[in-house]
Amino acid sequence: MTRKRTVGVTLFVIGVLMIGASLLLVLWNETEGRRAEKAAEAVLPFLEDEIEKRSDEDSDILPPDPAFDEMTVVGIDGCGYIGYLLIPALDLELPVMSEWDYSRLRVAPCRYYGSVNTDDLVIAAHNYTQHFGMLKNLSAGDEVYFIDMDGITYDYTVGSIETLNPTDVKQMVESEWDLTLYTCTYGGRQRVTVRCKRGDSHEKTSNRRGRGKS
Repeated sequence: MTRKRTVGVTLFVIGVLMIGASLLLVLWNETEGRRAEKAAEAVLPFLEDEIEKRSDEDSDILPPDPAFDEMTVVGIDGCGYIGYLLIPALDLELPVMSEWDYSRLRVAPCRYYGSVNTDDLVIAAHNYTQHFGMLKNLSAGDEVYFIDMDGITYDYTVGSIETLNPTDVKQMVESEWDLTLYTCTYGGRQRVTVRCKRGDSHEKTSNRRGRGKS
């Protein structure tokens, strides 16, 4: 076998292996996404029932004082939650955990930084299709809703979609935007970042289920 032919065969084998690895990655990501979807769907009824119960117990609840940045956290199955997120344009309804780490992200989106009370909330999630994998398909003007554990709905509008590097932590958390949603690009080299502005009013609700799901 000539040297030229040997190099050709080697490159062919490498190409086949790379394609196989890519297919395995896609399959793994889809499997993980479906598992995460089921995990989030299992939590949502308990989360929404808890919000409704808390709302019924205090029908005169008012929006929190902006000077107080702590959000109400409720524990479900050993994990803390601060509410849930609705993105109608993507047909998404997702619980949001109060703290983040990689094990929590495998279940649901997580608060990465900030609070609704101080207009600097940052929520991270994996790029599963069932979580934040379709963030890139949002457009300026799309609506996003966050319902906290006190039954208050915060209305947001998408204003900008950016791509940041993993090292751009300061740019991620220190911005003029009231809500930021982000996820990794496929392969994890960059961060798809959706910036949102909040509306002027808060809305008390006892149950918002179905607003993001058809």
